[in-house]
Amino acid sequence: MITTTRAIVFSSIKYGEADLIATCFTLTDGLKTYLLRGILKSKKGKLKTSYFQPLMQLEIVANHKNKGTLESIREAKVSYPYDSLHTQILKSSIVLFLAEILKNTIQEEESNEHLFQFLESSFQWLDTNETEPNFHILFLLKLTQFLGCYPDPSNAHFQYFNKAEGVFQESDPIDYCETGAHVKNFKRFFGINFDSLNDLKLTKSERSRVLNLVLDYYHLHLQGFKKPKSLLVLNQLFN
Repeated sequence: MITTTRAIVFSSIKYGEADLIATCFTLTDGLKTYLLRGILKSKKGKLKTSYFQPLMQLEIVANHKNKGTLESIREAKVSYPYDSLHTQILKSSIVLFLAEILKNTIQEEESNEHLFQFLESSFQWLDTNETEPNFHILFLLKLTQFLGCYPDPSNAHFQYFNKAEGVFQESDPIDYCETGAHVKNFKRFFGINFDSLNDLKLTKSERSRVLNLVLDYYHLHLQGFKKPKSLLVLNQLFN
């Protein structure tokens, strides 16, 4: 079935001498993986290697057979040209980190318009605003709303965060509870949007501890989740 759809690139890897395998999240069909034949050697084709950098926003004409095999793309064009996302080193490190997270967590092969719009608008915000070192933490928290495991902040006045249940509570009955300054800082991310991040000041140590708490939460709630390899680079740049 020939489909025209917007798509966000999660990853692309070289396959053979001239091909790429690209994983994209599409508006119409969710996650799709494409075999792009000859793209690394073609200079005049309708597909360009630069289109398939992480988190690129595209409009594609694709052949979706929906048989569990690699799909194909006939045409592609950039639907939203980034100004800074792939050229500023701090932003590009966030891009690699989030792209790795997304490929690891989003598996649905069906349309999810709300999730797609969240991804589009989030990356456009990151592109058009100054580098915000807490962006990825708020992004990961907001993403859990679409992954079905958003923590319940209704008792955020309690000091313990139960990572297994995703709730705040008065006491620490099990091993999965944490308390301390990093939990207090984690609470500060609830109920805010990206425009409010400039008011949320954290030291590099505080930021690292909150991020590790969020990644531990992902590990507990998402089967097969592993900490991204790009985390080390991200921490080094922001530190």
